[in-house]
Amino acid sequence: MESYYWDQQVEYLKQSTSLYYNDDYIEFLVDRVWKIHRPVKIVDFGCGFGHLGLRLLPLLPAGSEYLGIDAGTKLIEHAKALFRDLPYRTTFIAGDFHSFNMEAKYDLAVCHGVLLHMEDPTSVLKKMIDCVKKDGKVIAFEPHWISNNASFHFEGMDQSAVLPLGQLQELFERDVRRTGKDGNIGLKLPLYFNRLGLSNVQCRMSDRVNIYDPAAAGEASIYEAMKFSSPGDRTAFIRSLLERGMSEEEAARQYDCEQSLAERFTPSTAAVYAAGMKITYGTV
Repeated sequence: MESYYWDQQVEYLKQSTSLYYNDDYIEFLVDRVWKIHRPVKIVDFGCGFGHLGLRLLPLLPAGSEYLGIDAGTKLIEHAKALFRDLPYRTTFIAGDFHSFNMEAKYDLAVCHGVLLHMEDPTSVLKKMIDCVKKDGKVIAFEPHWISNNASFHFEGMDQSAVLPLGQLQELFERDVRRTGKDGNIGLKLPLYFNRLGLSNVQCRMSDRVNIYDPAAAGEASIYEAMKFSSPGDRTAFIRSLLERGMSEEEAARQYDCEQSLAERFTPSTAAVYAAGMKITYGTV
């Protein structure tokens, strides 16, 4: 049986999600924006290791319940271990949420970094809507990749030399036409929510700006979360980009940019990054 990719990415998921949010901003959303002042039942589509549960449950009224569903058995095992000694009412299920038929008994249906990987994200949103009670909310935390890529600063580097935004934007646009998977879905979700019949649709943006400055004893954890891996074998990497519609020249440039960034962004390089995760929500 083919292994599930995200089961091998627990540490990456932990590091990357640490860059997205300040806890006080999530608290502001829960208390002042979503006005959740009584216990709620939550279902988390593609919960991973339970990241959203760890973020939300400490901020929600006591007695709230959380169900996390993910296809990754190792992710679910990790989530169960993380929550085992925590004082929250949680259930984790390993399985494909596409195949689940859930009653409309939840107050919140949430997802985080899931819809961008879906060939048909609208069908997932419909399932989320269908399992939420009247006046409940659907909340999606999803990226807008091109703005993410534009939101790095690496001291001593020209950003265009390591992040060629123009050709990346074209690559992302070709990918969605070819596969349906859309890394820029975060900024489109308000329209999707409106057209699926949700009311009071709004979109917020995560507020965290990560600063890594070795001159000021920068936090090693921020560097580890921000650092970039080498693209690996040049021939194989370029071939994969050609299959995704890049020209030979563009693919070669992309390889050189990613290799350069992997080599030049070291623990001695100051950097700033604002992920700007989009948080879209609407009422059923």
